[in-house]
Amino acid sequence: QVQLVESGGGSVQAGGSLTLSCTSSGTRFSLNVMSWYRQLPGKQRDLVASISPGGNTKYSDAVKGRFIIARNNALSNLTLRMNDLKVEDTAVYYCNANNQFVGFDSWGQGMQVTVSA
Repeated sequence: QVQLVESGGGSVQAGGSLTLSCTSSGTRFSLNVMSWYRQLPGKQRDLVASISPGGNTKYSDAVKGRFIIARNNALSNLTLRMNDLKVEDTAVYYCNANNQFVGFDSWGQGMQVTVSA
C-alpha cells in the first residue's frame, strides 16, 4: 500500500520561505514521477511542480524561479523549497506519486500553507 506522509506546512509572512516534505513508503520511489499540487477551496487541484525519475523538473509559471522541487531516492523523500512566498501561494498542498507503467496514482493527505501580507 502506497503511503505519502507530508510535513512542513504552516503560516508565513509574504516574502518568507517554507520547505514542504513528503516521505513515501510502499512503492519503488525512484521509479515514480513525484509532484506537488495545490488547491484552493472550490477550485481544481493544480500542478505546482514535478520531478521525473531521472531528475527532470517542471514548474508552473506561477512559481517558476521561486520554488525548487527535489527528490532523494535513497530516503524516498520529496521536498519543495518555497521562496519569496506570496499571498496567492496560500492553498492546501498535496504530494503525488505517479507511475503510469504499473498504474498507480497516489496522494498525500494535504497540508495548509498560509501566506499573510
